[in-house]
Amino acid sequence: MKRQLLFFLMLAISIYSRAGDRLSALPYPILGGELSNSATTSVEDIDEVMPRMKALGLNTVLVPAYWELMEPVEGQFDFTLIDRTIDVARQEQLHVIFLWFGVWKNSMSCYAPGWFKQDTKRFPRAVTADGKPMEIASCFSDNVLQADLKAFSALMKHIKERDPLREVVIMMQIENEIGMLESARDHSPLAEKAYQKERWAERYGTDDYADEQFMALYYARYVEHLAKAARQIHDMPLYVNAAMNSRGRRPGEYPSAGPLAHLIDFWREGAPSIDLLAPDIYDTGFKSWAAQYAMPQRPQDGGKVKNRLFIPESRCCENSGVRALYAFGEHQALGFSPFAIDQASSAETSSVTKAYALLRQIFNYQSSIFNSKTWGLLFDQEDKERVIDDNGVVMTCRHFFTLPWDPRATDGSVWPEGGAMLIRLGKYDYLLAGSGVVVDFKTPTEKQQEQQKLLGEDGFAEAGNTPGQSSKAGKRFHGKRLGLLSVDEIEVDSEGKLKYLRRHNGDQSHQGRHARISVGDWKLLHIRLYEYE
Repeated sequence: MKRQLLFFLMLAISIYSRAGDRLSALPYPILGGELSNSATTSVEDIDEVMPRMKALGLNTVLVPAYWELMEPVEGQFDFTLIDRTIDVARQEQLHVIFLWFGVWKNSMSCYAPGWFKQDTKRFPRAVTADGKPMEIASCFSDNVLQADLKAFSALMKHIKERDPLREVVIMMQIENEIGMLESARDHSPLAEKAYQKERWAERYGTDDYADEQFMALYYARYVEHLAKAARQIHDMPLYVNAAMNSRGRRPGEYPSAGPLAHLIDFWREGAPSIDLLAPDIYDTGFKSWAAQYAMPQRPQDGGKVKNRLFIPESRCCENSGVRALYAFGEHQALGFSPFAIDQASSAETSSVTKAYALLRQIFNYQSSIFNSKTWGLLFDQEDKERVIDDNGVVMTCRHFFTLPWDPRATDGSVWPEGGAMLIRLGKYDYLLAGSGVVVDFKTPTEKQQEQQKLLGEDGFAEAGNTPGQSSKAGKRFHGKRLGLLSVDEIEVDSEGKLKYLRRHNGDQSHQGRHARISVGDWKLLHIRLYEYE
């Protein structure tokens, strides 16, 4: 038994080590955008959309690869759309991540070719607990697997011929939001046979969550066949994406058994060749969903990160830019990608363009930025404040609208999210990149003794709003304080050097009390502190 456990531990270490090597070779960071589902179904579409993505400031475009258009007749492949995508991306100096819309897309088998869909005897469907066949091919069918595997392998071979050095195509997504709907698992005859063979009910129980675990293992085993083939043909990072189990829904009410965070052990067991499990985040609670997929090092994984955060889909909205900054700052994300960015309004894409411009500068300044300590800030009307203790520097970070004098804070409208990436360059030396945030800096003893006073924009106490007694009657202050030595708005030039733009002082720093970036502004600030008593 000990020898067996040691074998599996060494296997896990080896797998995660190879995955780390593949991911570290990616052009970094992935400042992405995913196209809408039908955005590249013709050459004309590709020619129009890819230059627009370049103009938005993306460096990577996530593009569907449609099985139904690639193999309209069984055994006859047409790679026209794949070739055009690669060629135009190369011309625009963009990277591409292809999304294999094969057997499953958002659970359903809607992108399978007509010849596959119509032959349900050869390519059987999944069945619900009450016997209803679904528009979902069964992962327990070898015929389904072999047809999918043949097409996907042909795609990988063609990509290797067209882009042998991976200059354009840098990663592949296998299937899209795999999951069983209406029931937690497939109840087709082939599925029932596997279920009985595994003696699953005896080992794990019979509730929906046990059924989901069974289904997750078999979905993962299915995906592993495609992943292993891809590795042998054209080795590059591979991932699967998940529709979230949100809003209190049960398995089957959401796509059951997909690559969800609570099923990672089943997915790692069944699909060890997959590098990443990636969340598609559309619901509220962005920080919570991101944290579930940013899985840190664990001793049982040989000190390797269990799962690196990569967000291939997120709702494209006016908050997308600050969410990207948060993901990179807080979780050292591999990449971020709003969905259907080609169909979004300019108000929605503007935040992405501005955030990506800041991120480009940060990574240009310090390519190994994540060797430094970084944090992500993300605030809204309910979650307004975060206190960070950086080895004796206590940073109180807040939404910009917590400052009392901005009329937009109290006009009844919903606050836009404020967010930033905060980076420690050295002792008393920080970068702040973002929008809609304010940060003050104190020593721990100073923070403990602070009094909450309502101050006007001029820094003077508002009449009648100073709590407690006068300083003469109160306790005497003790200890050291931190002050702002300088707050400079900067940019990073083409050579990766900090370029001074202007000094923020006086009204712009609340007379030396904080560093801030207004809602609607996107800035990079260089903050230096000093200590006094």
